[in-house]
This record gives sequence, structure tokens and C-alpha cells, in this order.
Amino acid sequence: MARLATRTARLREIESLLLLAADGLTAIELAESLEVDRRTVYRDVDFLCEQGVPVWQENGRFGINRSRYLANVRLSFQEAIALVLAGLLLSRTVDDRNPHVTAALRKLASTLPRPLSEHLERAADRVQQREESAQVAVLEAIAEGWGTGQQVKIGYRSPRSGVLRQRIISPYALEPTPSGIYIIGHDSWSDDIRTFKLDRLESAVVLKKRFTIPEDFDLEARLASGWRIMAGDEVNEVSLRFAAEVNTQVRERQWHPSQTLESTPDGGCILCVRVAEPLEMKPWIRSWGAQVEVLAPGWLRAEIAAEMRQAAAQYLPQGIAASTI
Repeated sequence: MARLATRTARLREIESLLLLAADGLTAIELAESLEVDRRTVYRDVDFLCEQGVPVWQENGRFGINRSRYLANVRLSFQEAIALVLAGLLLSRTVDDRNPHVTAALRKLASTLPRPLSEHLERAADRVQQREESAQVAVLEAIAEGWGTGQQVKIGYRSPRSGVLRQRIISPYALEPTPSGIYIIGHDSWSDDIRTFKLDRLESAVVLKKRFTIPEDFDLEARLASGWRIMAGDEVNEVSLRFAAEVNTQVRERQWHPSQTLESTPDGGCILCVRVAEPLEMKPWIRSWGAQVEVLAPGWLRAEIAAEMRQAAAQYLPQGIAASTI
């Protein structure tokens, strides 16, 4: 029994070592880490393959295909609650009928007790009712490249020029936001790190060429400069005055890591944030309607004011000029 327990622990350790080594490990490296001989390593790797662990072998190295690997996880009740909430949020983020999302939610639901399972089933049904889209295949390719460390050739249509351009990217990260899923990584066309919205990709093909994420790439530091996802070197200070009627709602949550709040004499508040791309804030600012006023920067105040006047003009009775607003 002790010998079986020892081998079981060794098998788990091999899985863990291979999973953490993106470029794989040799039998000698595994043998040294486990303090066993190479023949034992070969037998253990063969056994893992027989058990369905997706082990690859190339040029004398062993590794795990991350896009096909699933780990067994034990959850506490509160951890299960966190996954249920994540599943419900995911079902509202995904716009298309994605069979992988649906299957994942249903499988997770089958492992949880009621009523938790019922909520995940509801999330799966929500995704299942969406319309089919070619975006599912694009996301599959991007996810595979992200998980395996392989470059992806994409067809990206610029929202400004409308031009469809073929580009080769190294997907460093996928980041979901309320407005969609974004891919962050190195773009060969610009030779720089770029952010691409998934909805603007019309095709994606995984290439054989591998990539390595630079050690100095800090995703959280990059995202910290944006309102949602768009980063940049130049940071702007945005100042917004909120009316007293929405003061409580504004203070209910942390909108941005850099935010500061100042009370105003009329019971409202002034929210200040430092972001790289204030244009990304415009939909959020407009959602507050007349309860918010842009104080700075001046160019953003002018743009929001013009858009609000244009919107109000659509509700004027016929014969009244928009200039009267």
C-alpha cells in the first residue's frame, strides 16, 4: 500500500511538473526532480498516457497539451459559489451560442448540489439560446494559441478604416469585459503589443511557430492604465461631477484603481480617475444622462456635450430647431 501511495504521489508530481513547463522536460530532468531512474519516468509517463493525460513527446522532451488538459479540483462550498457566480457572469458576457461554454457549465453543474446546479443549468440554457456565429471558431483558435504558446494568424478588420488585414499575433492574454472579449499580445505587423477585440476578427488559424511571453510583460500593470482594456503611455485625468440623486450609486463601488471621490456642497460628488484612453469612458459617462457633468479634460467635455445635444434634438417637436437646446 505504501508503494502504491508513493507512486500515486509521484504521478501527480509528474503531471504538475509537466503542466508548469511550457517547453516540456526531458526524462533526465524529471528523474532528477523525482529522485528516480529514467526507466521509472518512462513507465510513469506511459501510465499517464493510458489514463488519458494528454502528454506530448518531441525531441526527447515530454510536456502536456494544455488545451486538452483538465485537472480534478475539490471545492469548498464558498469556492463553488464563486464558480457559480462566474458562470452566470460568463453567460452574460458571451454573445454567441458557444457549445464549449454550454458544455462546461453543464458539466460543472453536474458536480454541484442543488440549488447551485440549477443556476448553472440556467446559465447554460441562456448561452444555448443565442444565435450561432463564426466567432466561436475564431475564439477556439485564439484560445488554443494562448494555451499552447503558439502564434495565430488572424484576419482583423479595422473599425476606423474598414480594411481587412492579415496579421500574426502571439496571444499573451484573453480579457473579458462588459463590451466583449479582448486579446492582448504581440502583433507582428506593428512589432508591438496590441489589443484586439474578438468581434473584429474574421478569421484565426493556429500556426506551428511558438512564442514566449517576455518576463517583463505585466498584464495587470498594463490594464491599470486603462478604463476597461485600452492601455497607453499617456495618462489623462478625467473629472466628473455627479448630482446628489446618484451620489449613493457612484459611491457603491470602485470604478477604477486610481479613483478619488470628493463631496460637493449640493450633496453630490466629484469623481476623478487617471486613464490612458478617456474615449473608452464615453458610453459609461453617457449612461448617467443628465446626472453627470464632465469637468475635464476640455475636449472630452465638448464631445459629450455635442453628443447630448444631438441626442436631445431627436426628441424635439417638429419645427423646433436643435440650436435652441
